[in-house]
Formats: sequence, structure tokens, C-alpha cells
Amino acid sequence: MIATRTATVLWSTLMLAITSAAQTPNNNSAAPVSYTSISELNQMIAGLQQASQNTQDDLSHLRIEKWKADSNTKRQTEGDRDSVVRNLQNALPTMVDQLKASPESLPSTFKLYRNLDALYDVLNSLVESAGAFGSKDEFQTLNKDLGGIEESRRAFAERMDKLATSKETEIGQLRVELQNARAAIPPKKTVVDDTEPTPPPKKTAKKKAAPKPKPKNPPAEQQSQPSQPQSQ
Repeated sequence: MIATRTATVLWSTLMLAITSAAQTPNNNSAAPVSYTSISELNQMIAGLQQASQNTQDDLSHLRIEKWKADSNTKRQTEGDRDSVVRNLQNALPTMVDQLKASPESLPSTFKLYRNLDALYDVLNSLVESAGAFGSKDEFQTLNKDLGGIEESRRAFAERMDKLATSKETEIGQLRVELQNARAAIPPKKTVVDDTEPTPPPKKTAKKKAAPKPKPKNPPAEQQSQPSQPQSQ
């Protein structure tokens, strides 16, 4: 499908935009959304909600059990119908609320578009089955519902393309501002001291004083003997 290939290209652009945005400084003040953008989104959501309600009503009136088809085909068709109804009642409203909270969010816009793309494929299968096995009225009403879903899918694809282009321009401006801010910062001066440091004075070890020699005792034979008295 051309739309599917377009979505793939847009998704690649989206991921590049998100990656680039993550490398830019964080801006706490979110950019205001223009009145024109919000009005456009509200109109798209109103058309989508109307298409969703019409599809749910027409699917509830399908009489698949009366179709001239085998049991396996009926079972498969009933499963597809129930899947579409669950999506329209649960998943789709949640995505719409998320987009309302952040009208120009690329991830939320793509998420809704991808869901519509899946819905279109399943609903298209139901239309073909209704044309082959159902009544003429069932085929015509479902085919009209398919056109409503396709119109919404195309509208969100175009909006996603515009948002991606706008984000790329914004990111380009942020890059220029970042480069200018970096260029305005003076480079840090680094002082290199290449003089050799004065070596610390060497500590001289004090010599221990030699011990004084002890006096030697005289030999026993040299010692004076006491005088004896002379005999008469």
C-alpha cells in the first residue's frame, strides 16, 4: 500500500527527529500550539468519531450467521468484527484523548494513524466478505464506513507529514542556537608549569658517638703488696 510505505518513511523521519531533539538542551517552556492547528485537529477528531460511531452501529446489525458461507468463514468474519468493535470502543478513544492532551505530538499522531491503518485493513476484509456472502445493504453500509475510516487515515497522515516537517525546522533552529551558544563561551585557559621543581634537601643521618673505652684493671702481680715487719 502507498499509505503504508508513506507511514514507514514518516516513521523514520520521526525517529530521526526524536533522536536529534534528545541531543538539544531541554526547554522547560513548551511551545504554544496555534489556534489553526488545534482547530484542524478538532475537526479531524470529530470526523473520526463520527466514522467510528457509524461503523459500530452498522457492525452491530450484521447477520453473519445468515450468510451463505461455510462455518470457518463465518467464524473468521465474526472474529474480525469483534476485533474492530473492541478497537473502536477502547483503544481508539484512548489514543484520541492522548492526542488532545498533546495536539502536536508526533508519536501520538503516528500511534493513532497506525491504528487507523490496521483498522482499515480488517474492515476492508469485512467489506469484501459482506460483498461475497452478505446482503447488498450490508455491503453498501460497510463500504461507506470504510470510506470514512480511509478519509480519517489520510487526514492524519497529512497532518503527521506537516508536523514532521515543522519539527525538523525547529530542530535545525535549535542546533544553530546551540552552536552559537557554544561559540560564545570563551575557552578555558590552561597554565602549564614546565619548570623543574626544587628537590627537597636530603636528610643527613647523624652518626652515633663511639662509646668511651672502659679502664682496664692492672695485672695482679703488679699490684702493690702490703709491707711486712722485719724480725729482730
